[in-house]
Amino acid sequence: MKKLLVALCVFWLSATACAATQEHHSLWSLKGKTNTVYLLGSVHFLNASEQLPAVVDEAYKRSDVLLMEIDMDDLDPAETQQITLELGLLPAGQTLEQQLGKPTYARLTTRAQEVGVDPMLLNRFKPWFAAMTLVQLQLVKLGLDPTSGIEQRFTTRAVADKKPIHGLETLREQLSMLAGLPDRQQREFLLYSIEDTDRISEEIDELLSAWRRGDSKALANLLAEGFDQYPDLYRPLTTDRNRRWLSQVEALLDEREDYLVIVGTLHLVGKDSLIDLLENKGHEVTQH
Repeated sequence: MKKLLVALCVFWLSATACAATQEHHSLWSLKGKTNTVYLLGSVHFLNASEQLPAVVDEAYKRSDVLLMEIDMDDLDPAETQQITLELGLLPAGQTLEQQLGKPTYARLTTRAQEVGVDPMLLNRFKPWFAAMTLVQLQLVKLGLDPTSGIEQRFTTRAVADKKPIHGLETLREQLSMLAGLPDRQQREFLLYSIEDTDRISEEIDELLSAWRRGDSKALANLLAEGFDQYPDLYRPLTTDRNRRWLSQVEALLDEREDYLVIVGTLHLVGKDSLIDLLENKGHEVTQH
């Protein structure tokens, strides 16, 4: 799921020609009354050798406070595990095989073996949790690392620099959105993840390349299939959250400190993204 980013950007011909010679990044900013709020599109899994552009490093240095999807520096490992298992495991006596049926479960078993996990472990997982596990393990198999993702990198720096980190939502709220999906949508999510794993090794380079150059149009095309096929799944995970976050981001414009807001790139590009919602409210947002 984390590799799929949403975007939609419409250019006039002259603007497209100009943009072709101009370097962009997945970083935006807007001015408050006395401050600047930076909006950085995150990739949650990256290679440890990935170098971030200087403009992103400068945005971090200028920022006094970081705002992420969840408060990363206050996560308690024991509590995180407890919440994940509480929301991710099926009730006693139920199995994933029962929910999926034998043909679909056979496909899941094959995929699990390919990424190096015992299928019997997944058999206790709810469909949404099995889907997340499969995709994340596939990303790791491709050499990408969650500890090298954008959030983790800046959490480490912010802790060392004693910069506060706040969250737009809690871990329980975030996982509850997936755990609270109707059974049918959870199964669709798992099926999409199984199918997507077939293509992930081919798509990941294209995704990361588009993210590096801040190519919103390319990112939109890569995610469009998911929205078209599963609108009821993607809406609560993306656009509904953007609308909830909008007031929190707008409130930062009344503060004196400069902020760096870090959220998944899919939340910052395209129709009903945070950028789109801010612009519709009359804010001038600049891509760097």
